[in-house]
Amino acid sequence: MPKLGPKAFEQCAGFLRINDSENVLDNTAVHPESYSAAEKLLKICHVTGNDVKSGNTAMLAETVKTIGTAALAAKLEIGEPTLKDIISEISKPGRDPRDELPKPMLRTDVMSIEDLKPGIELKGTVRNVIDFGAFVDVGVHQDGLVHISQITDKYIKHPSDILKVGDIVTVWVLSVDINKSRIALTMKKIIKCIFLYFSAFFCIFLSIP
Repeated sequence: MPKLGPKAFEQCAGFLRINDSENVLDNTAVHPESYSAAEKLLKICHVTGNDVKSGNTAMLAETVKTIGTAALAAKLEIGEPTLKDIISEISKPGRDPRDELPKPMLRTDVMSIEDLKPGIELKGTVRNVIDFGAFVDVGVHQDGLVHISQITDKYIKHPSDILKVGDIVTVWVLSVDINKSRIALTMKKIIKCIFLYFSAFFCIFLSIP
């Protein structure tokens, strides 16, 4: 896909779900790099793609119990943690792993985007990491964007150098565009004398269609 580089794909591949794909693994969090091992596992366990779609995957657990996790992982040439992850994901196709991420302590006075004001400090959970920043859930039903320039004062090549999905971070609101449902956040502690500069910059950014 245009503008979807290798690093971005690596970050998002596990979250993509294609319900009507011919390959049932496309509707799981199994990473494409592990498809070969997952397909071998299904074959060893005599589980078909239709079985996975219908939730008939009992043979997976039975086979693992019979052969043993270590022996089966060695046979598939993968690590035991990877094998356990594959089994878990195949057993629950369509599951979004982000739903199981730990929840931050959210402010009781911030319930919607309308409650956000520039300068407010919030706790949030990183929901996605992309080339130009990270999206953070701050509990208002609309994720805010921390641009790569607002993650740290140090130079980083990619947001994933600092952040990963599931991280709980402290952020400050730079600007809010209620009409476009856009929230600009920063992980740099706001200093009063420069806040207006950053706020103005992100207002311009959010006004871009």
